[in-house]
Amino acid sequence: MLSKRFILFSVCAAFAVQPLYAQDASSSFRTFLAALWPDAQKRGVSRATFDGAIRGIVPDEEVLRLTKSQPEYVRPIGDYLKNRLTANLIAGGKRNAEKWADTLTAVEKKYGVDKEIIIAIWGLETGYGSFSGGKDVIRSLATLGNARYRDEFFRNELLAALEILEQEHITRDKMKGSWAGAMGQAQFIPSSFLKFAVDFSGDGRRDIWNNVPDVLGSIGNYLRQHGWKPGLPWGYEVSLPRDFDYRKSRASFAEWTGLGVKRADGGKFPAAGDGILFFPSGASGPGFVVTGNYEAIKRYNLSDAYSLTVAGTANRLRGMDAYRAKWPEVIPLNREQRIRMQKLMQAKGYPVNNVVGQIDFDLRDQIRILQVKFGLLPDGHPTETFLQRLEKL
Repeated sequence: MLSKRFILFSVCAAFAVQPLYAQDASSSFRTFLAALWPDAQKRGVSRATFDGAIRGIVPDEEVLRLTKSQPEYVRPIGDYLKNRLTANLIAGGKRNAEKWADTLTAVEKKYGVDKEIIIAIWGLETGYGSFSGGKDVIRSLATLGNARYRDEFFRNELLAALEILEQEHITRDKMKGSWAGAMGQAQFIPSSFLKFAVDFSGDGRRDIWNNVPDVLGSIGNYLRQHGWKPGLPWGYEVSLPRDFDYRKSRASFAEWTGLGVKRADGGKFPAAGDGILFFPSGASGPGFVVTGNYEAIKRYNLSDAYSLTVAGTANRLRGMDAYRAKWPEVIPLNREQRIRMQKLMQAKGYPVNNVVGQIDFDLRDQIRILQVKFGLLPDGHPTETFLQRLEKL
């Protein structure tokens, strides 16, 4: 299943977009919109809703410019954390945690997701609802769908948006979001809204634009449906013994303790459970033992920098340190390099779950195997040196 914000990880990269503004652009756009009707009708969309949604819209030139001018922004994770995990974010989180304490308690009870994680995501996505995007979602999705950007993805999202209008969760004029169709304070794309948004306030509508209980409940439901396990920590920053074998990546908490791995905050690991050892910027930077709940956070946004910011924010809201170790100035491989790495590994017979640049924990284990082969420290973190060795293999 695709992440709610798969588009924000891979769509924002510099894909080639077919020119829209040819001589027959207007005709092409009208033809595209008209051709949607049979599929919209199959989804239960009425003619009145369909006509009202598309009436008078024209392609949004700014949206197409954004697709062309949004190269993947690659910078050290430490820089990302410094810019996102701010004193203002924490202060806002504490205010809203107090203001919405009863709702958060109810959401946590129903879905089992820690309220601090929910608050952190809300804050990172839209500044606790202060800005969720001012783009006309229907127009943006129609523009991208007609341009054949990401094949059928945006066409399907447009149809899902029409379903939302048909179900009267939001009115046409208030369906606002990002240029790529992420909507409301929770920043759900339309298909994720249909699957995971909830009416937590009980007013008969799923309103992630204006209804905070619906926003918080929807975030909780999304994480629970993507594997969040109640009572399980997201993970811990850790320190390693001098003689640690970096080939080891998966073990129970008890096994990590036996291997001399310690929590950076001096606490003890849980008595039961498993964790994956993870070095987001290589062994020279902070190390973490993370659980399946970290992977659930990452399903919200397929980015380790984002997921670690959510986790660090939640820690701060609990009165803990975000992270202790210093982050190195390590520039990660860009998306093009990661895709090339994945395709090379796949061609050489190594299991690869995707070839769109997403580095998951399975891939990091395969990278470790190759790092041993290349005489590199097997920390599972790919570098330009690793890629160069792979190209020569």
